[in-house]
Amino acid sequence: MIIQEAKASDFAGIWPIFRSIAVAGDTYAYSADISEQEAHHLWMKLPAKTFVVEEDGEILGTYYIKTNQAGPGAHVCNCGYMVSDAARGQGLATAMCKHSQKIAVELGYRAMQFNFVASTNTGAVGLWEKLGFDTVGRLSKAFKHPVEGYVDALVMYKWLVD
Repeated sequence: MIIQEAKASDFAGIWPIFRSIAVAGDTYAYSADISEQEAHHLWMKLPAKTFVVEEDGEILGTYYIKTNQAGPGAHVCNCGYMVSDAARGQGLATAMCKHSQKIAVELGYRAMQFNFVASTNTGAVGLWEKLGFDTVGRLSKAFKHPVEGYVDALVMYKWLVD
């Protein structure tokens, strides 16, 4: 497994992962009918950097890192992670989160914040907690889950440097 910065051509392998997650509608606040062009812009153009996880030339996961807020908040980054259905449960999210924290520090960020974690995404919540993130906010019924209805969204945060 290799984690490396995404090339423009990598979006062809990212798009099926992105589309599957957007259509499921249970973890990200992306429209189920998001266009490939819009997804490309959000995942490849807006972030400071985008990375892919590859094995034998196949993209199994991806993440982005970007500044969470401008000005006095610019020392805090935000990341988003996606893993293909076929690669779930193999530790990719853990590897990407650890990698992203290292990259964040290299880029000069001092903290990382996840702005909108669906409370029903217990796998992610548990993993982020295991990796040292604290839940610092709870947005009551802010996420409309396709099965559970309106559920809370969590704001999770970690200071990265001593």
